[in-house]
Amino acid sequence: MSDTAASLRRKVASAGDLQSVVRTMKAMAASSIGQYENAVRALDDYYRTVQLGLVAGFRQREPLGVTSRAEPKETGAIGAVVFGSDQGLVGQFNEVMAEFVVKTLGNLPGQKTVWVVGERLQSRLADTDLRLKAPFVLPNAIGAITPLVGQILIEVETQREKGEIAEVYLFHNRPQSGAIYTPVSQRLLPLDAAWRRDLATRRWPTGNLPEVMNDGEQTLLAFVREYLFVSLFRACAESLASENASRLAAMQRAEKNIDELLEDLNRTFHRLRQSSIDEELFDVVSGFEALTGP
Repeated sequence: MSDTAASLRRKVASAGDLQSVVRTMKAMAASSIGQYENAVRALDDYYRTVQLGLVAGFRQREPLGVTSRAEPKETGAIGAVVFGSDQGLVGQFNEVMAEFVVKTLGNLPGQKTVWVVGERLQSRLADTDLRLKAPFVLPNAIGAITPLVGQILIEVETQREKGEIAEVYLFHNRPQSGAIYTPVSQRLLPLDAAWRRDLATRRWPTGNLPEVMNDGEQTLLAFVREYLFVSLFRACAESLASENASRLAAMQRAEKNIDELLEDLNRTFHRLRQSSIDEELFDVVSGFEALTGP
């Protein structure tokens, strides 16, 4: 009995230690979710300003310079930037994204080149027919997103200038009310005529119509670069918020399972201990009766 009780004590202690780790990870995930969601909300006003700048530029003139840079000759090749995770304990976060990427890109013609942000998702896509580039390291703080976005833009622009890709798509998980997250995608490049017309038809928020001064082409190119930067930055922040939401949900499930395991172990331990006490009392009573009997 002593060996069994000692074994149960070790199991209870191990489960308690694991419960402490899970609670710590829950707290860290909850804190990170708020951090990244605040970053996304902070981008809204800036993103709106960039859009208004594009509206002003497209309305004033036909951006021939932007067209020549953003719409390379049609090669049929597609580049995709996909955000996943570097760490585990996130449930089906990477599996859902991998399935979504394979299905979406499978419906598009041409060769596909994929830049993955996150080693876990890279390993999920390694068994597919997609051509994978070296993965980017996922940032672990808001301040590290900006350098990552700069690296992605340089890599994508290099491949486009070489003529190896003609279109660029963006994939990431987005936080969703009523659910933890949902996978989404958007086409970043080229900025085709339909996209420009849709943007140019947006209503200006005031009665004072804007006018682009000096070199309108350079100004418009600057707004296009900011549009690409903000799109990638927000995608990364939303993906990180979704990742931590998925981790929080996984830790909540783990905590519930640990609570049930601890309850079962404690119940078993107390039942075993009570049985041992009963046996010892029975032995004492039997010994007393044997000593005091005729």
